[in-house]
Amino acid sequence: MSPGTQLSMNGSAAYATVDDFCRIFSEEMERLYLLALLLTADASKAEDCFVVGIGDIVEGNPVFREWAYSWARRTIIQNAIRMIEPARQNQTTPRATPATPEIHPRLSAVFKLNTLDRFVFVMSVLEGYSHQDCAILLGCSRQAVANARARALEHLANGVDVTTIYGGSRPSNKLPRRGNLWVTGTSRIAARTSARARGEDNAG
Repeated sequence: MSPGTQLSMNGSAAYATVDDFCRIFSEEMERLYLLALLLTADASKAEDCFVVGIGDIVEGNPVFREWAYSWARRTIIQNAIRMIEPARQNQTTPRATPATPEIHPRLSAVFKLNTLDRFVFVMSVLEGYSHQDCAILLGCSRQAVANARARALEHLANGVDVTTIYGGSRPSNKLPRRGNLWVTGTSRIAARTSARARGEDNAG
């Protein structure tokens, strides 16, 4: 085997496969759904973010295997941004009052933030994105991000409890218990994911 062929094969092996991403979306369904739910503040849109995210990743450019989990989370965030367009929401936009699954009271407090503040809080505080990355993804200035983060932290009393409960963006962190509506949401996602794999999902 020539060095060039060996390098090519080793390079291909370093990329995440469709099976790798399917495993991530299956094993980390609850955590990815929670991320989508905190961003969209809407159970139905959170489902859409999750299901569409699978298709986006499978059809997108190759990703290194060690980046696969963080890339899955980034895809959820990008879908939520496209769906909600938080940078176009202003501070007079009513705070979200969603019909969402039961989650920990400290996490549900995030829904009371204005749209842009909520996105910035989730992205910068919970997910660890820099102000620059947030600004690029959201399509706004770094100052707008800094202001939104400050407002969110003030509203959530610095967000320490929320961050602790959320547990960061690492895979397989144990999440707090939830009620039947949450189980229904994740069950619907599993069904839609399976249908999408068969080319049958047409839910909006």
